Amino acid sequence: MYQPVIGLEVHLHLRTRTKIFSACSTEYFGKEPNSYIDPFTLGLPGTLPTLNREAVRLAIMFGLALECDVAGFTQFHRKNYFYPDAPKNFQLSQYDRPIARNGRLELGGQTIRIARAHLEDDAGKLMHPTYAPYSLLDLNRAGMPLIEMVTEADLSTPEQARDFLVQIRAIAQSLGVSEANPEEGQMRCDVNVSLHRPGEPWGTKVEVKNLNSFRSVQRSLEYEIARQTRLLAAGGAVSQDTMGWDDGGQKTFVMRTKEGEADYRYFPEPDLPPLNITPEMIAAVRETMPELPAQKRERYLALGIREAEALSLDAGLSRFLDRGLEGAPVDAQKLSNWLLTEVAGYLAAREQKLEASPLEPAHLANLVRLIDAGTISGKMAKDLLPGVMDGHDPAVLVRERGLAVLSDTGAIEAAIDAALLADPATVQKVRGGNAKASNALFGPVMKALGGQARPDVVRELLNKKLGVRS
Repeated sequence: MYQPVIGLEVHLHLRTRTKIFSACSTEYFGKEPNSYIDPFTLGLPGTLPTLNREAVRLAIMFGLALECDVAGFTQFHRKNYFYPDAPKNFQLSQYDRPIARNGRLELGGQTIRIARAHLEDDAGKLMHPTYAPYSLLDLNRAGMPLIEMVTEADLSTPEQARDFLVQIRAIAQSLGVSEANPEEGQMRCDVNVSLHRPGEPWGTKVEVKNLNSFRSVQRSLEYEIARQTRLLAAGGAVSQDTMGWDDGGQKTFVMRTKEGEADYRYFPEPDLPPLNITPEMIAAVRETMPELPAQKRERYLALGIREAEALSLDAGLSRFLDRGLEGAPVDAQKLSNWLLTEVAGYLAAREQKLEASPLEPAHLANLVRLIDAGTISGKMAKDLLPGVMDGHDPAVLVRERGLAVLSDTGAIEAAIDAALLADPATVQKVRGGNAKASNALFGPVMKALGGQARPDVVRELLNKKLGVRS
């Protein structure tokens, strides 16, 4: 029986207006290839780097959230390698002086140690057209401010690795450090995995690079663990390779033999002075830190464990709920239920994100208030939801459509009388002792009233007419 040993390298794009070493804009996603570049990104002779102050602040905040040591001396190094997506032929990174180190994250009762988190600039992106004898290069991403966070090999299952990434994304989004959207390349992951028998030394490590979804992380680990298990069981040896992941074929493939540190020929960046992170700098960052997911979870526990988990792990949902709870009083439990069920289902059916929808927190809160006040029924609220999702105030929709719940008991009693006259057989059953048979009368009454009467009022008046105790 072999045991997996897993470590992760997580890459997060920082939420800054400009790239980490130049004034080039970071709003490149979805734009024309190679339209967000500048002389420094292209590695042109004579260009010099200028460190982005906001990138440093966000990196400090991220390190503090992971309980890292962030005080003291840090500097940038040139990491030399010759890839077509790195025009400078080196990456500006932090070698032995990372901005954060020795952190931790609690995951399901286990401590996952964070070895380091350092700043660097991202490379460009290679694209490989199907069946074409060439590759294309887009340098818009080159120079993006990047945090690389490296864990110790404390993870032991693919599911645990996925859960860890969910937690990291929640932290990054809650802090505003990164959008952490894997679909847009803002959060990528490399996995390192080896196998060993219990009590024996760890096996040879294999790295799988550039995984851009949590599903790919889990599937690649499952495949690689199975591959290495078969190889070792047959008496073979695992080689220390860098692998890629074929998402279509659901398998890994060899990219290259793994480089060692000596291959990168690190040396201090001569054009950037060392940086000293002072206690005053740390205190200033700490004062501006938003609420972390663990703190949100504690605050939301009154809504239920599942609700607290869902809200704390999704920064967009938690921000929406908190905004909805501002202003006039509203039932927090009911508001969260609507958000996590009806709204979430509506968005999922349309493959839409909450942040991209016109839905206003105040409008959803108003919808809940209208239900609680008896102005509309739950069914009417669901009928109104598409309009509310399009950005309309439900109170206005109720007024425009004449959907307020009918409160005229005279009209309700008239509808009940008509239903009793239309179905004497059922009336006889109810008065003969079959109280449940009244359900056959309740539906026609509600239909006659256009669903605009309060069900509890209709039920009470119907039972009274039939002589049934409520």
